[in-house]
Amino acid sequence: MIRTFAVVLAALLAAASAQAKDSLSLGMVLEPPHLDPTAGAASAIREVTYANIYEGLVRIDAMGKVQPALAASWTISPDGLTYTFRLRTGVTFHDGAPFDCATVMFSYGRAAAADSVNAQKGLFEPIARTDCPDPATAVVTLKRPTASFLFGMGWGDAAMLSPASVATDKTNPVGTGPFRFTRWVRGDRIELERFPGYWGAAPKLTTVTFRFITDPTAAVAAVLAGDLDAFPNFPAPEALDRVRADSRFTVVVGTTEGKTILALNDARKPFDDVRVRRALAYAIDRRALIEAVMSGYGAPIGSHYVPTDPGYVDLTGVYPYDPARAKALLAEAGVRPGTTITIKLPPPAYARRGGEVIAAYLEQVGITAKLVPVEWAQWLDTVFRRSDFDATVISHTEARDLDIYARDTYYFNYHSEPYRALFRDYQAAVDPRRQLDLVGQLQRRLAEDEPNVFLFALAKVGVWNAGLRGMWTNSPIPANDVTAVSWAE
Repeated sequence: MIRTFAVVLAALLAAASAQAKDSLSLGMVLEPPHLDPTAGAASAIREVTYANIYEGLVRIDAMGKVQPALAASWTISPDGLTYTFRLRTGVTFHDGAPFDCATVMFSYGRAAAADSVNAQKGLFEPIARTDCPDPATAVVTLKRPTASFLFGMGWGDAAMLSPASVATDKTNPVGTGPFRFTRWVRGDRIELERFPGYWGAAPKLTTVTFRFITDPTAAVAAVLAGDLDAFPNFPAPEALDRVRADSRFTVVVGTTEGKTILALNDARKPFDDVRVRRALAYAIDRRALIEAVMSGYGAPIGSHYVPTDPGYVDLTGVYPYDPARAKALLAEAGVRPGTTITIKLPPPAYARRGGEVIAAYLEQVGITAKLVPVEWAQWLDTVFRRSDFDATVISHTEARDLDIYARDTYYFNYHSEPYRALFRDYQAAVDPRRQLDLVGQLQRRLAEDEPNVFLFALAKVGVWNAGLRGMWTNSPIPANDVTAVSWAE
């Protein structure tokens, strides 16, 4: 009897082990507000859906390169105005709806429409029209040459959505990707399963669960207990030495596109005065901030660009740590010692911890910062949508997103016609050398105007089971692409 029980127990354990080898439990700090990447700015939406559920005509790979996706290939006319995409055939959405050129026309038209709620609507503004000479060919004609167009079509915001399901994609996402949505337990997890009708190579994983854990201490506990297989953006860098010492885990520190900034509301006093914004930049020791908040992981930045981006210019010396200079500028601008500002802090640890350190630096130059922790949904509503804030700490994770400073409206309310003119020149530039030159000019202009205080490039601190393969080391875009993830044999 005992032997029989042992045999049965061994079989059950073997079955459980086998099941674990085709499933993945992955941790995230923030829960997405919904699951339609074409209708919201939150990076958490794309961290769940990018490449897993939804696909675009092209995709950005782990190295930041544009690769084919629903378009098998494409050609660009010599004048840079016409993109002809050869679409894959036999592709269906998870609900059986067909994908063809009509889907492309619908998706791009919806994103560019006057009533579009696409957070990156500007990506689609250059499109003059989309034509369908046949179901497997999409011809996109631009109003003018646009240097970043193809890269932009690889963002999650350019995902293909079906007219049949678009009304409910926020809560029941239907894409063409290798995984389909199965369940969302609010406040806890989102579950996906392998889609048997996928047009491409089947993923190794059969199920993927995204679990939401905001608290860094809880994240550490979940990883060490084996409750999670991976935490690609681990929120507790101070615990890495402890995790490294455990042979069960792999620890990888890579790069992201995250420009971590002290964002300022330039439409509010005293931030409408460039002298005040420059003063705040002088008031903060970036390297000490990185050490205190990120245990040294991250790189100082002096503009809205990260060192891995093409055309990056090191502008970290423009505002060296200089409290005396900060005080002088504040006095020149008429800002009296004891002036109080409010800094709204979303849940990520870099924001909450960063706010405390920044407040201490500002106190040294005569500014009292009142710290107000807010939940993610509240931040999206009050700060991002309604610009109801003085300052906030946030990391912009979209790749090469210099366009946000050229928009008519954006939450930090920076308006500069010289910058806009430079950006128009950049978008129209065809020659790669000219593009890089203008990228440098754009960075310098931002450093001069300092619409926000540019702090550091967010490191990608990844922790996962040592048996996992195919996890991204770097994050060239906000994504937890698990399409190539597998367990070691």
